[in-house]
Amino acid sequence: MEPKKITKINGPVIIATGDESFAMHDMVYIGVHRLLGEVIKLDGKSATIQCYEDTSGMKIGEEVITTNAPLSLSLGPGMIGSVYDGIQRPLKMLEEISGPFIKKGVQISSLDEQKKWHFTPTVSIEDTVEYNFILGTVKETESITHKILYPNHQSAKILEIAPEGDYCINDTIAKVQFPDGQTLELTMVQKWPVRTPRPYKQRLQANIPLLTGQRVIDSIFPITKGGTATIPGGFGTGKTMLQHQLAKWCDADIIVYIGCGERGNEMTQVLEDFPKLTDPRTGRPLMERTILIANTSNMPVAAREASIYTGITIAEYYRDMGYQVAIMADSTSRWAEALREISGRLEEMPAEEGFPSYLPSRLSEFYGRAGRTLNHNGTDGSVTIIGAVSPQGSDFSEPVTQNTRRFVHVFWGLDRDLAYSRHYPAINWMISYSEYISNLENWYDKNAEEDFLVYRNKIVKLLNEENELQEIAKVVGQDVLSDSKKLILEICKCIREGFLQQNANSEIDTYVPLLKQYKMMKLIVSIYEASDTLINKGIPMSKIKEIGFFETYPKIKNEVANIEMAKIDEMEEQYLDSLDKIAEEYKEVL
Repeated sequence: MEPKKITKINGPVIIATGDESFAMHDMVYIGVHRLLGEVIKLDGKSATIQCYEDTSGMKIGEEVITTNAPLSLSLGPGMIGSVYDGIQRPLKMLEEISGPFIKKGVQISSLDEQKKWHFTPTVSIEDTVEYNFILGTVKETESITHKILYPNHQSAKILEIAPEGDYCINDTIAKVQFPDGQTLELTMVQKWPVRTPRPYKQRLQANIPLLTGQRVIDSIFPITKGGTATIPGGFGTGKTMLQHQLAKWCDADIIVYIGCGERGNEMTQVLEDFPKLTDPRTGRPLMERTILIANTSNMPVAAREASIYTGITIAEYYRDMGYQVAIMADSTSRWAEALREISGRLEEMPAEEGFPSYLPSRLSEFYGRAGRTLNHNGTDGSVTIIGAVSPQGSDFSEPVTQNTRRFVHVFWGLDRDLAYSRHYPAINWMISYSEYISNLENWYDKNAEEDFLVYRNKIVKLLNEENELQEIAKVVGQDVLSDSKKLILEICKCIREGFLQQNANSEIDTYVPLLKQYKMMKLIVSIYEASDTLINKGIPMSKIKEIGFFETYPKIKNEVANIEMAKIDEMEEQYLDSLDKIAEEYKEVL
């Protein structure tokens, strides 16, 4: 059979023709340098291939050899703390082999095959195991225990199990026998195709919040474990900074950070900063529960397209162990641009703004792999996806933002004006929303306060009223507004500056527990309602302002430590007493 040979080269898109049989999504080695590629189209004897490496210097007539397997990841101990490119090649090892620039055709193991791991078995001989049952454990880092999962979908009986000790990832740690008598030796590593979602036993309702310590998120627009969110925003609005903050403070067990098509200097900052960060939960380095996938804008576009699937597959693998995993994808716009470039080279019919017509379905497939699940081994885990979108000129009507909005349940829209006025996070409360509020009612009742959502809804209502009043004030001026309307403007100014705005560089304000958020909401709503009652009785706004609350409230976030929350209750009591005294003073007059 004549092997397939290159007949056309168009950037990362290769056409190979010959008698050899290829299958869709097969991984192939292209040319004399054996560059890695993937079959994306078949037409008779011709195969269209997207190459994951630089094709410069490649010639017509060079051979293409199939691996007869799809693009798959090696999943096993050693991934935590690693920095990979878009197709799971460890960048640190690549640098040792090829220097600062990646050489063509470098084939390297994704995991360290020489390192020994201490394996502790959790099954015994004669035990029956099914898909994803835990065979044993390995201490991957001080923060994460890696569970070695049985990878076969057919149940089997344990014939041999390695005793507790130190083993390399490719050493045999178990031998199983299937009902038909065939046997299989198992190692600590399993292969999984990136475009195939990993199965689970049952999908659970997303009704547990992913707590981030960010007030505007946890209290106003919450996300759940297993939920989906998008952060759209133009250049300079703080998308990356917000994702860094979420990665550091959210209560997920494992963080998978995907730098998809970002600028090299921005990814360098991530790679330099993350190893220095301390995990606030354990006091150890944050990298002990983080995996970074770095695919910068100067890397091949096909690898950028694959990086999203690499990240989600790794996340699903740890989900199957019972971990809560959060994915930070920065940014899906660059991923969509990679789809557009490859689609253009394939001469496909473009849709809106040149993006391929299958952009919505690809976004749907990606965000559809999020979720909270009950696994076959009895554990429950989750994959939460938070994807940044970079619309040109902050235009939220462009296709990537609009299509992403269709498939996510939380929308944190970043506002350029807020960012330029140094209001961070620059989440615009008028265009943002969360569809998980109703899912979380019972959780807030049991784990926070029964009236948590009552105060949250009152604050949202006040912000909406302020927005309407601001439009009126622009026309007629604030002076002509009634005192009750002026009160709303003053209270909402406090909400914006004292509650929604948060300082990531402040030791106190960088992370705020949910109870403190509740007390801050309760304080400002209580003062508003008491003040509004007085105004309705004829007491002027100027008198209410004399109690000093409007100057004090914005300072709470920086001056009241998280362990001093009782001070907020004292302040509420103090200011309500002051308002009562004003009422007594005016009682006789009125």
